[in-house]
Amino acid sequence: MNAPLHSTPTTSRPADTAAQDSTPVNSSAAADKPGLTLLIAAPRGFCAGVDRAIEIVERALDRYGAPVYVRHEIVHNRFVVDGLKAKGAIFVEELDEVPDGAPVVFSAHGVPKSVPAEAQRRGLDYLDATCPLVSKVHRQAERQIEANRHILFIGHRGHPEVIGTMGQVQPGEMTLVETVADVARLDFPPEKALSFLTQTTLSVDDTAKIVSAIKTKFPNIVAPKAEDICYATSNRQAAVKEIAPASDLVLVIGSPNSSNSLRLVEVAQRCGTTARLIQRADEIEQSWLNGVGTLGLTAGASAPEKLVREVVDLLSQWRTVEEHTLVSAVEKMVFKLPRQLTE
Repeated sequence: MNAPLHSTPTTSRPADTAAQDSTPVNSSAAADKPGLTLLIAAPRGFCAGVDRAIEIVERALDRYGAPVYVRHEIVHNRFVVDGLKAKGAIFVEELDEVPDGAPVVFSAHGVPKSVPAEAQRRGLDYLDATCPLVSKVHRQAERQIEANRHILFIGHRGHPEVIGTMGQVQPGEMTLVETVADVARLDFPPEKALSFLTQTTLSVDDTAKIVSAIKTKFPNIVAPKAEDICYATSNRQAAVKEIAPASDLVLVIGSPNSSNSLRLVEVAQRCGTTARLIQRADEIEQSWLNGVGTLGLTAGASAPEKLVREVVDLLSQWRTVEEHTLVSAVEKMVFKLPRQLTE
């Protein structure tokens, strides 16, 4: 649900210097710190799909006890994964690493059909943490194949979501499209029945250009009934477009293998602003702030708010920070848990 853009100014709390520096900061030193205007994007951080996936692992640990196996990173964030490991989750890449009889969770990115089929064959007790918005794309793919249409799938090769979605259909029934140049190379006859779908975490602007090229080349192609790029991806990119033009530097908290986080960096850069992807506050170099009077800050959909506050606390050691939260949308989406965890 969209809300009017507004800014909420606050002054950052004093940094916890014990965690960062054993030398206390006295009041005179604090007075000498130059000012920094901090524009924090909202919405940012966890989306409903990520909240659900993490809760599934935590509840599975409560129900079954440790260890609970997780196929692939539950979400693309090292801090989250390490936290779940500490509670007893074991992360693996393939099912053959899961012992017989052990519970296993499938990641939020989705898996090919062959994975739950193999889990059933082995009698594994499995929980599917696939984001419901990714599952929606999976169902659309099945319907398009049932209608005898070949699918053009817009996405990034090798991403777990792409692997999972393409694994919903038989080989040869879906063609991956990554760029406008890929569209130009497509060679389907005019009578070929086609449809297209997209990965949920793509750049809104880039995808629009690819879709336009596809529709121009194949005027009769069938489009999805609703936008496949998820609300959280769209909202976070829109929020960056609000803070980036007014910022000298934008920091995006997220993992290098997080598609939605990488897209936030690209969005800021396209606004003409220098942008950097960081995983934790300790990656920030103080020299990055040279000449920076206004800094934009956001977090990808798999980055917890704790990491945002870590960054603010570190910045507050170097500068006198004045925070402004710019709200461009309000998110109220909540997804149900699997029935096995609620009955």
